[in-house]
Amino acid sequence: MSNSKIHIKTSVLAFLKLIRSVNLIILAFTQYMGRYFIIGKGEDSIATIIGDGRFFILVLCTVFVAAAGYIINDYYDIKIDLINKPKRVVLGKILHRRIALISHTILNVLACVLAVFLGKEIFIIILSTTILMWFYANQLKRIALLGNILIAALTGIAVYLPALLYTPYQQILLLYASFAFFISLIREIIKDMEDVKGDEEFGCKTLPIVWGIRKTKNFIYLIGLLCICSICIILYFADSTIQLYFLLLPAPLFVWLGIRLFYADTSAQFLSLSNFCKWIMLVGVISMVFL
Repeated sequence: MSNSKIHIKTSVLAFLKLIRSVNLIILAFTQYMGRYFIIGKGEDSIATIIGDGRFFILVLCTVFVAAAGYIINDYYDIKIDLINKPKRVVLGKILHRRIALISHTILNVLACVLAVFLGKEIFIIILSTTILMWFYANQLKRIALLGNILIAALTGIAVYLPALLYTPYQQILLLYASFAFFISLIREIIKDMEDVKGDEEFGCKTLPIVWGIRKTKNFIYLIGLLCICSICIILYFADSTIQLYFLLLPAPLFVWLGIRLFYADTSAQFLSLSNFCKWIMLVGVISMVFL
C-alpha cells in the first residue's frame, strides 16, 4: 500500500474518531428505534421508515450538529486532552486544526439548511444548538455544572425532537428524553471526575474541582434519585409492560452504577463508569421494543 493511501486511511480513521462515530451511530439508532417502535408502533415496514424523508432529514440534522459539537469541543480542549487522554488526541497530530474548523462549519451549515425543510420550530432548535455548542466548548464547559446541564439538555432534546414532527407521541418521547437527560448529566459529571488533572491545570471550574470528588459523588446520587422519581411519575401513566421493563433492567443497573461510583477513585475507574452510563442508556432505548 502506497504512503498516500496509508495517509488517507489514517486521516479518515482519525476523523471518525474525532466526531465520535460510535456515539453518532447510537444517536441515529435511538431515533430510528423511536420511529419504528413508538411512532410506527412496530407496524410500519422498513421501506416505509426508510422512505420517511422528513424523519431522515431530522436524523441527519441531529447527527451533523452532534458531530460538529464533538469537533469544536476537541478543538478548544487540545491542551487539556494532551494531559487527560494523550492517546486519544488526533487534532494537531494526525488532523490539522484548520480541517476541524472547516468541518465544524460545514456540518453546522448543512444541519441548519436541512432544518429549514422541517419547520420553524425545529430550525430554531437546531440553530440555537449550534450556537450553544460553540459557547459550551469555548466558555461554558469551564463553569461548574452549567456546561454539564447544557450537554444533558441537548441530549434530551435530540431524543424528543421527533415529537415535533409526530405530536401524538409527545408523552412517551418525553419519558425517553427525561431518561436521556439524567443519564447524560450523570455521565458528564463522571467525565469531569475523570479529567480533574488536566481541567485543574488549565483553570476549569468543574464540579469535582470546586466541590471535591466526595461531594460530587453525593450530588450524582441526588441526580439519580431525581431521575428515578421523574421516570416513576411518567411511568405511572405508561403501559404496565414498559413499567415492568424499567423495573427489571434500568433500575438494577442504576443501583450497580451507584455501588461502583462509591468505590471509584481513579481516572480509569471513572472512564469505566462513563462507558457504563452508555450501556444504561442503550438498555433504556431497547425498552422501546416492548411498547
